[in-house]
Amino acid sequence: MELKQAKREQVKLKIGISGASGFGKTYSALLLAYGITGDYSKIAIIDTENQSANLYSHLGNYNTLSLSAPYSPEKYVQAIQVCEKAKIEVIIIDSITHEWNGTGGCLQIHEQLGGRFQDWASVTPRHQLFIDKILQTNCHVITTARRKIDYSMDSDGNGKTKVVKHGTKEITREGYEYELTVNFELINDKHLVKASKDRTGLFSNKPEFVINASTGKKLVFWCNNGSDLADARKEIAKCETLEGLRHIYAKYPNYQTVIKSDILERKNLIETVNHNIVPNSEIIEFKNINNGTTTS
Repeated sequence: MELKQAKREQVKLKIGISGASGFGKTYSALLLAYGITGDYSKIAIIDTENQSANLYSHLGNYNTLSLSAPYSPEKYVQAIQVCEKAKIEVIIIDSITHEWNGTGGCLQIHEQLGGRFQDWASVTPRHQLFIDKILQTNCHVITTARRKIDYSMDSDGNGKTKVVKHGTKEITREGYEYELTVNFELINDKHLVKASKDRTGLFSNKPEFVINASTGKKLVFWCNNGSDLADARKEIAKCETLEGLRHIYAKYPNYQTVIKSDILERKNLIETVNHNIVPNSEIIEFKNINNGTTTS
């Protein structure tokens, strides 16, 4: 046993995105994942949605792993392990609804055992194994879940029973969102989201917005507690060459917007000192940083 000082950069993000069909769960998850890692090749989608993950291949060279029925908890765990062995940085599970309510999922397993309350003693540990794998993997994880309209039977003041609509509910086991760093709920087909759970404080009590890559950058910056940014600025301050500055800019894709001014300031200083020997090609290449693109 060893006590260590808590550091937020040791934490891996566990993010949920839920919404009705057609609201943009997969697309939003991909943009969010790219913001986190800055490299589509480090993203993998565990796809239970009839290979719908391939619809967005124009975004980048991300990886897919297709799952088919039966959607047992153990099959999901195996898929996550495949991603871990491939050194994937962000795993998107699209979607976790099948593990709970799909063919061979937990509800069907419970029904096949007899559907009695005591049968949950056999099903719950299997479901918990799946949840624990999501929480304990050393990868960032984004899960998607379908939502359905939630109803209840309530009695009015006259003792009459009526159906009451309570908005929408995620199709997975109740309480899952409390395990997450952030849980986003897509509220319409315009891809607007709100945070129903937020440990970061970045999105709580904020207006609805559309998820994009900058959302992922904000989350990974919070996760790293700014330590990477401090390291980047130290490297920039010590850098003596334009090639070195290009390397630093590419090394920190999640902070490029923040460090751009530091990079350009240092670039100007280096050019002032070496104005007679800096090749024109290097100066031209650096103009791309001003335009928000990374040079090779």
